[in-house]
Parts: sequence; C-alpha cells; structure tokens
Amino acid sequence: MSPEYEAGFDVSGRLLAEERPGDNAPPLTVSELSASLKRAVEDRFGHVRLRGEISGFKRAASGHLYLCLKDDSAVIDGVMWKGGAQRLAFAAQDGVEVIATGKLTTYPGRSKYQIVIERMELAGEGALMALLEKLKAKLAAEGLFDRDRKRPLPFMPRTIGVVTSPTGAVIRDILHRLADRCPTDVLVWPVLVQGQDAAQQVARAVRGFSAMDGSGPLPRPDLVIVARGGGSIEDLWSFNEEIVVRAVANCSIPIISAVGHETDTTLCDFAADMRAPTPTAAAEMAVPVRAELLAGLTDLGLRAGRAARRGLAQARERLDMQARLMPTPDSLLEGQRQRLDQLSDALASGLRHRAADARVRLGLVGGALRRPLLDRQLDRAKERLDRLRLRPDFLVRVHQDRATAFDRLSRLFVSLDPDRPLALGFARVMASGHVVGSAAAARTAGSVTLWFKDGPADALVADPALEKPGVPLISPEPRGAARKARTAEEIRQQDLFS
Repeated sequence: MSPEYEAGFDVSGRLLAEERPGDNAPPLTVSELSASLKRAVEDRFGHVRLRGEISGFKRAASGHLYLCLKDDSAVIDGVMWKGGAQRLAFAAQDGVEVIATGKLTTYPGRSKYQIVIERMELAGEGALMALLEKLKAKLAAEGLFDRDRKRPLPFMPRTIGVVTSPTGAVIRDILHRLADRCPTDVLVWPVLVQGQDAAQQVARAVRGFSAMDGSGPLPRPDLVIVARGGGSIEDLWSFNEEIVVRAVANCSIPIISAVGHETDTTLCDFAADMRAPTPTAAAEMAVPVRAELLAGLTDLGLRAGRAARRGLAQARERLDMQARLMPTPDSLLEGQRQRLDQLSDALASGLRHRAADARVRLGLVGGALRRPLLDRQLDRAKERLDRLRLRPDFLVRVHQDRATAFDRLSRLFVSLDPDRPLALGFARVMASGHVVGSAAAARTAGSVTLWFKDGPADALVADPALEKPGVPLISPEPRGAARKARTAEEIRQQDLFS
C-alpha cells in the first residue's frame, strides 16, 4: 500500500475503484436509482390534484393523451391513458385551465417526473365559459353560424324526427303539443342528453336522420327537432361539443334546436336552422294549428263563394247593358235585303248581255270555218310533210360514211395485233403470265417463255457476270402432254380476243 493512501491523501485519480475502510454505501446502478426514485415519488405523491393550464396537447394514435400543465412559474408533463381519455367530458385543448387528479411518477428513460392523470375537469365555470367562447369563435370563423346557411322550415311536415331522451318529460311534452295542434307522424331517436357519450349519440342520431332516403320501412323526416330540458351549463355541455355542432350544421334536413329553457343557449342553437326557447315551443314552431287551418279553409271557401256570386252578378249586369246597346236583327239585315234585291235585278240583265256577246263571237268563228279556207290549210300541211320525208340518196351517203369508218377501225385493229410482229421474226417474252419489258425484269424472273410465230419455248435467264461456259441459257423444250397442256393454257391467257 502506498504511503499516500496510508497518509489519507485523495486518491480519486486512481485507475481502479477500491472500497475504503468503513465505507457502507455500495455503488448503485442507474436502473436501481431510478427504481428507488420512482417508488419514493409514487409513495409520497400517490394521489394529487393539480390546477394548471393545458399546453402542448397531443392525442396519440393509440388514444392516449400527452400534455403539459403549467402556471406562471412551473410546468409538469402529464399523460392520460386511453381509458381515462374516453371518459373525458370535454374536448381538451391548449389554453384550457383544468384540475387534474392522478398520481406522480417518474419516467426513467429520460430522468423526468410526470403526472399520470386519472380524471380531468375544468377549473370552474370561468374556464368552461372560456372554452365555450373559444370553440364558438372557431366554428363561427368557419361559417357554421352564418345566416345564409339557415333554411326555412316546412309548413306542414308529414314526418318529424326527434332526437332526445325517450324517458324524460321532453318527449311527452312534444308529443302532447303536436297532438293538440296538428297530429303528425313522429320518429324518436333515443339518445343520452347528459354525461359521457351523450355528444356522440346526439351527433350519430342527427347524421342518421340526415342519411335516410325514404326507401326503407321508415319515412324520411321533413323536419328534425333536437331537444333537451333545462339544466346547468355542465348539464347542457354535450350540446356545445364540436361533434354535435358540426352534425347539426351539416344536416340535410331543416332542424330546430330546443335545448334548455328560455335563458339557456348552446352552440347547437347557433348551428340549427331555428332556435326554440323550449321543447314545447319547438313543437309549436314545427306544425300549424289544425283547427286554425280548418277555420281558415272554411273562411276561404266562403270568400271564394261570395267572390264567385259577386262576379256572376256583375257579369249579368254587364251583359244586360250590352244587350240594350246591341241593334235588333231586323236592323242588321235591312241593308243586306236591299243589296240582294239590287243584285237580283242586275243578274237578269247581265245574263241577257252575256248571251248576246256569245252569239256575236259564234258568228265570227263560224265564218272562219268555210271549206276553201280548210282546203288551203290542208295543202300547206301536205307540203310540210313532203319536205320532212327521207330521200334514198341521203340514206346511201350515211351508209357509205359508216362503212368507211368501219374499214379504218379494222385496219387499226390488225395493226395493233400483238401476234403480228411474230410473223416477221420477233419473239414475245413472258414470265408468270405477264409480258417482260426489260432485261432487269427478265433477270429477276429467272425463268421466261419465248413466244414465236409457231409456238412457245421456255428459257432460263442468267446474269452475264455469273455465266459459266457450257451452261445453256435456254431450257430444253417440254415434251408430250405437258407441253400441250402448258401451251394451251398460255394461249388461253394471252389471247386478246378470248
């Protein structure tokens, strides 16, 4: 052992750790220290209630909530597991002051302490109103409360959908009021109107009514009433939830909000097409009074009868006045009778004048039909007929002209005969039934047929550059029946007159 150690000098710069005499604090691992701290904190602060403002709020995909609670000079992390988050009675968000109940614990992974929240509530009515105003401003900025989105209510709905509790006094008041005013069909969608899951059920009911198309066993409502009795702001808070307000604003059916009493106001009232101060007032807004309608119809019928009778009397009076002003039938026909008499007299004299004129014209025409005049006209017609008759010399001249033209065509035909040059020693080169007109075409065909005046002869055409001594250019002529068959077939194909 070194003298420095024996003398009690500091040996912290040694390479290996060694236990000193009398040292009863063995070294701990980090995990052991973290576990000890966790037990100490949880034992000491197993149940705490913290008041603070939410900041850094985040909802994980797993459903857990992560946030921070802060005041003027301190901040603490917090977590709320999925089960507690589902029981939360309001929508947590940044800036809301709450009271969180839970226990403190540590998070060894980061050497931090945090509160595991089991229950979280708004810190008094002031915090609740602040949250309400903040949500109201947000939804108003999106246009959910605009007046131009409001729709008129139907005058006489056939079916009314009611979203409310099936066991409360509200539904009985609505049904009773509807029966008194104007009986109509009512569809009740039962929901919770307070407490946990109330907002989700109300929103689901409104969306359900909106999605109905009337093709099922139940008719589609013409009007929807969302109703609840009075209560405190906490009791009515479900109708301030964003999910309910959006469902009401997006409903395709006109909707009346009847939540609470006269002085109670929720965000659902702003999003609905009409706000009713009470559920009973909503029933009064929904339908007219049947007795008043019947009385109105009766009054209208009486007024229509009086108007018809008054109009008939006035028309009769006007007809009598017009009848007194109209002329009598005799006065209307006086002029026509006089004109008839004049025309009758003029008709007799007119017939006599027409007969006299006809006799004069007949005498003139009859004088033109004398025999000498007709004979002269017949002679002139004969002369014209003689001039039109055909003379033999004309026909002979025409025949000679046609014969001369035919002789010219015959000589031209003989001169154009393709076999005529063969008699002078020429030959016609054919390949595959076609005339070969060039040496290049003949070399391309390879095998050709030479037509002479006394018949065909086959030949092979070779390229001069590839010609070999002793190889004949003309193939031997076929013999026997093969030559006769081929000759006859080629003659048939090449004959211009076949």
